[in-house]
Amino acid sequence: MRRILKMGAAAAVALTPAVVSAQDSRDPIVIATHNWSSQIVMTYAVGQIFESMGNNVEYVSTDSQAVYESIRLGDVALELEVWEGAFGVAFNEALSKGGIHDAGDHNATTREDWWYPTWTKDSCPGLPSWEALNDCAALFATPETGDKGRFLGGPVDWLKNDAERVEALGMDFVVVNAGSAAALWAEVAAAEKTQRPVVIFNWTPNFVEAVWPGEFVEFPEYFDGCKDDASLGPNPDMTYDCGNPANGYLKKAAWDGMAENWPNAYEVLKRISFTNPQIAEMAKLVDVDEMEPEDAATLWLEDNKDVWQPWLQGVS
Repeated sequence: MRRILKMGAAAAVALTPAVVSAQDSRDPIVIATHNWSSQIVMTYAVGQIFESMGNNVEYVSTDSQAVYESIRLGDVALELEVWEGAFGVAFNEALSKGGIHDAGDHNATTREDWWYPTWTKDSCPGLPSWEALNDCAALFATPETGDKGRFLGGPVDWLKNDAERVEALGMDFVVVNAGSAAALWAEVAAAEKTQRPVVIFNWTPNFVEAVWPGEFVEFPEYFDGCKDDASLGPNPDMTYDCGNPANGYLKKAAWDGMAENWPNAYEVLKRISFTNPQIAEMAKLVDVDEMEPEDAATLWLEDNKDVWQPWLQGVS
């Protein structure tokens, strides 16, 4: 794809609905999919919108950190879920190299951190304080972790630096990474049967809060420099001694050549903005209702025409 598109790698052009008239390229718009449900459903939904405009679309499974380099090089056209806590560093590094740009925010606030279902607080009443959680570490011990508590993190490629945080804050926990988002939900569902205390990686927007009420663990507040300047946090010798941003952004990213190659699709991309409830519903269709992501996207579009059809107005 890069060989085909490279000639269009000029800086993104500002467009308005009144002047969008150039025809989109017949080359496929390549969109990355990752390993969590809302992103996959959202990707198929947007891809189907582009197809309804006459565009060709291809989907490629891509590492959620490496995708920004792929976009920068023109191998992937766009990313629909840039989570500040998980991918802000990789996104900013790609921005500094050029070839990729911020295509706008969703109308959503994100949070990604350690989380527990409500029943866990019955056994560890000092929660949501991280110090109280650490005092209760033995409650979360498993044969795998010995006398230390187990924290079930997300897949390794989400790069949440949980082990670094555990070390920086001197916590009596071992980080075990789940193989997929589905494994996280399976852990909570199993724990629910006996009200077993459990602490996992979770995020919002997500369907989970509607199924299992719970709370995020409150770590030392996130601050600029937490990840790269040890002198600024509560541990003067180590980084990652803080939580993740409590009110993070959710952005879209695009290849700089997208506006030139697919001006109409790019104009729609800039207008696309999903909310927390909409994103949670997308995840629910797969993780609760057990639909295939493509079918979930089709159903969501059918049920939400009033949301997405206005994004197409004035676009050729």
